[in-house]
Amino acid sequence: MKKISIKEQKIFGQTEFPLVLGPSSDDFTIEETLDYTSKNLDSILNDLKQHGAILFRGFPIKDAKDFNDFCLSFGWQDLPYIGGAAVRRNVYGVVFTANEAPPDQPIPFHHEMAQVPKFPSHLFFYCDVKPSEGGETPLCLSNAVYERVNAERPNFIEKLRSLGVRYTRVLPDQDDPSSPIGRSWRSTFSTDVKEEAEKKCVEHGGSFEWLENDCLKTVSQVFDPIRLDERTGKLTWFNSIVAVYYGWRDSRNTPETAITFGDGTPLDPEDVNLAKQVLDELCVSIEWNKNDVILVDNRQVLHARKSFVPPRRILAALFQ
Repeated sequence: MKKISIKEQKIFGQTEFPLVLGPSSDDFTIEETLDYTSKNLDSILNDLKQHGAILFRGFPIKDAKDFNDFCLSFGWQDLPYIGGAAVRRNVYGVVFTANEAPPDQPIPFHHEMAQVPKFPSHLFFYCDVKPSEGGETPLCLSNAVYERVNAERPNFIEKLRSLGVRYTRVLPDQDDPSSPIGRSWRSTFSTDVKEEAEKKCVEHGGSFEWLENDCLKTVSQVFDPIRLDERTGKLTWFNSIVAVYYGWRDSRNTPETAITFGDGTPLDPEDVNLAKQVLDELCVSIEWNKNDVILVDNRQVLHARKSFVPPRRILAALFQ
């Protein structure tokens, strides 16, 4: 593999974001790709720790099976998608569709599954069908976001750190593809039995309430939205505040009640808007190419999705 440059990259300090790697020759095979990854894993992971995300471009990863095999070559254990809000479908092995929210609805920045105790450490995204227009997956360095928001709104950061945040979501009885958070309680907790869903909700540290039409209201435990990444020694904006405030709206949910401080008091819309502006300013938005793979360190990097004109098919895999 060799390092390449693309126009969308940004420099933070002296570090390119994201790192972009390409094959060392035009006739690189999928077998050589998998062999290289497994034999050079330490070097790749060191690069990931330094850069936060890696775009693999130009490799012969031609379908869901190749993508599945590429992900597994890293030797990680996949993470069951329990507690996440997005509607997804299994495609092959550990590979699922990315969030299937309607194409006209952008998905704001978030750390994957920051609203549950057990979140993935690493994410892979794969471009199976390139969008005809839009549909980028913007990335943003979490520490850079924290530093900017802390510099401009230190009182907001202090309150977040002292009170934490709590997430509230009403889950439908069946998957609702019209909503970006339309995953049913059956899919969320991988069960059709109410008592089992209740048990899993409590195991996540939350509480629940059954509503009309067999909807399930879940209230999370209090989470620290500012977290120290002990590997880097940096504080991060590890939360889904902006995603919830600007994306968790449907017939069952309203942003104002979906995200609050840990004591139940509402967030100031101006503070949340400032965080959104910072994320939009600092992010890197890369146009997808067919067969692109992006590896994201979920503890360092937030991601989003821009609206798009179909067709578009992005696949994903989550790892512990």
